[in-house]
Amino acid sequence: MRFSSLFSSASTVALLALALGVNASDVIDLTPDTFDDTVKPESLILVEFFAPWCGHCKALAPHYEEAATALKEHGIKLAKVNCVDEADLCQKEEIRGYPTLRVYRDGEFSEYSGPRKADGIIAYMVKQSLPAVSTVTARNFTDFKQGDKVVAMAFLSSENDEIASEFSTTANKHRDDYLFGLTTDKQVIEEAGVTPPAVVVYRSFDEPETAYPYPISSLTSKDLESWLKDLSIPTIDEVSAENYQIYASSGKPLAYLFVDPSDEKLQEHLDVLKPVASKYKNKVNFVWIDAIKFGDHAKALNLNEPKWPGFVIQDLSNQLKYPYDQGLELKTASLDEMLELFVTNNLKPTLKSQPIPEVQDTNVYSLVGKQFDEVVFDDSKDVFVEFYASWCGHCKRLAPTWQSLGDHFAKAKDRITIVKMEATENDLPPSVDFRIAGFPTLKFKKAGTRTFIDYDGDRSLESLIAFAEENAKNSLEPREPEAQPAKTPEAEAQKEVHIDHHDEL
Repeated sequence: MRFSSLFSSASTVALLALALGVNASDVIDLTPDTFDDTVKPESLILVEFFAPWCGHCKALAPHYEEAATALKEHGIKLAKVNCVDEADLCQKEEIRGYPTLRVYRDGEFSEYSGPRKADGIIAYMVKQSLPAVSTVTARNFTDFKQGDKVVAMAFLSSENDEIASEFSTTANKHRDDYLFGLTTDKQVIEEAGVTPPAVVVYRSFDEPETAYPYPISSLTSKDLESWLKDLSIPTIDEVSAENYQIYASSGKPLAYLFVDPSDEKLQEHLDVLKPVASKYKNKVNFVWIDAIKFGDHAKALNLNEPKWPGFVIQDLSNQLKYPYDQGLELKTASLDEMLELFVTNNLKPTLKSQPIPEVQDTNVYSLVGKQFDEVVFDDSKDVFVEFYASWCGHCKRLAPTWQSLGDHFAKAKDRITIVKMEATENDLPPSVDFRIAGFPTLKFKKAGTRTFIDYDGDRSLESLIAFAEENAKNSLEPREPEAQPAKTPEAEAQKEVHIDHHDEL
């Protein structure tokens, strides 16, 4: 009886523990104290950075738990970090959104790009556990080098070669981007016409076969990664939503040829650009884009007329645009001259700007691109700027508060300027070192400086006032009006005498 009662009690406790999630999860909880000790020793581990309030995180949770249990038999661990409880850790890891999933190998991570359902997570991680480098023999060499758009092959005398280690490190990091193969087969090496050690990239576009052009003995994973990144981008390719991120993350400026894809002269237009693209591809990426589908993007890049073909260079890091004159015919020589000026920093960007307002009739200064340097870099004044978009709901809600902020400092307008700028209609000049990534963006500049301070607080009037007062170089206290001299008969008499003695012209 006592045994039965004890068993019943134990079962109740176990069920309660399961219901409460006590020791029932196969997902490892990570903290700043355990993160490095848990993650760095693992050859493969998946880590989720989440916030409890995040809807996508809640939807992922049961699938993540199921996958963690299933992957135990494969020796693959899953872990998670609560970014509300461990905010400092998530900031250190530069987590920007939730959920963020990363695949770590020996402490180095790559972004998880697989499905968010349990079976997809399981399949993706099992694939990640397989060798990133395939062994290539004479039997499969021909098919292997045509197996993907970009195939990297290492030809070595021995798998113990130091280059094999660097090659494998790169392959593990980029297994989802490229196909990697290694061979020590003499027949394959002879067929490839190389002398080991060598690394060759086979592509389905541009030059189909490219050997590593630098001393192979000093090859590092970082060198190989950079080389592959350059080779993975065609000299000219069509850009769309599917591949834009490749160009955005390349670190190079992007040159667009806007064309109507139904234009029977499409290939002729591409042929005009191709020699220039080949010449400057190491410094600029070149694409062509559907001008009919992405006409708004052309306008945003300061191609203001719907006239095609059109050409423009965009400095992605600084959001500067360099459009080719739409009144001129596209010619190879003219494009070459434009690119030469651009890469030597001698080409001036075209800055979009609304007209300068004829009047400024409120306590918030309406700024346009043409006046940016004049107003914002006035050394005598502190400046608080709101960059907004007319269509942005958050901006519309902030508008009355921002106006109240201007009204609050109205008596200190000689020392602080409260500014608003429509950032989709006005470009930032090259004199600033930031870009607008979202709306509204609020930035403060102290008088006499060129440095901008980000405002990340709440958007109440009280908080905005406190931030301005805390960061301002000038005193923002209202000044008492200067006392006027008292009127006396003697003073009035002097005034009359002064007036009476004016000479006639």
